[in-house]
Amino acid sequence: MSCNASADVVFLLDVDNTLLDNDRIIFDLRRHLETTFGVASSDCYWAIFEELRKELGYADYLGALQRYRANAEHGGSADEPLLLMSSFLIDYPFAERLYPRTLDVIAHLGRSGPTVILSDGDVVFQPRKVQRSGLWDAVGGRVLIYVHKEQMLDAVQRHYPARQYVMVDDKLRLLTAMKTVLGGRVTTVFPRQGHYALDPANASLYPAADITVERIGDLLGVDNTAWLDRSGSQTGQPPLRRPVDSRRES
Repeated sequence: MSCNASADVVFLLDVDNTLLDNDRIIFDLRRHLETTFGVASSDCYWAIFEELRKELGYADYLGALQRYRANAEHGGSADEPLLLMSSFLIDYPFAERLYPRTLDVIAHLGRSGPTVILSDGDVVFQPRKVQRSGLWDAVGGRVLIYVHKEQMLDAVQRHYPARQYVMVDDKLRLLTAMKTVLGGRVTTVFPRQGHYALDPANASLYPAADITVERIGDLLGVDNTAWLDRSGSQTGQPPLRRPVDSRRES
């Protein structure tokens, strides 16, 4: 579902480790593989997974499974029970892994403008994750999934034209790339969640986001009128660069 009319502000929301605790999902998958199929099979799968991620630039769980099967067939062990892990991935209870208050945040932001899922990923597993987690319905079907979303900003703007965008993502690299393209038309929001966001080496490579929060639920403390004030949509000025102090307990 796309929107043709231009909005004052559109909220672009990443999924993994932004709205959804993907680190926990990976932990559960790793534990499932080791306990059900053995450490050797698990190690083989994750080696293939990392190899594929370097090639593609995003996590492809089912693609890694396909490559594992090809290797198993070549080695004469195509009946390896690890292949049954596809059902674990497809039927995983993703809704239980939403960060606290995620759906409340989406509803809160939606009072100011359209909320849109903007995620990297494959065309099968990532949409499944978005649907089963409840995020698809929460944003009214406004879902965009690309191989490299930071390279698709022209398409994003065609689908959801707006005077101002707010991008919420746990990766400063992507926020910086979007700021480089959109400049003052994007307000970047950095939730410090997940292993990537909490890695000091990653954080040191890029400038700070316009807004930094400790958890996604902290965005409930940002007044809806602040987004338009921050965007400068009425004045043509770039957004304010003032981080939100979210260290207090909510």
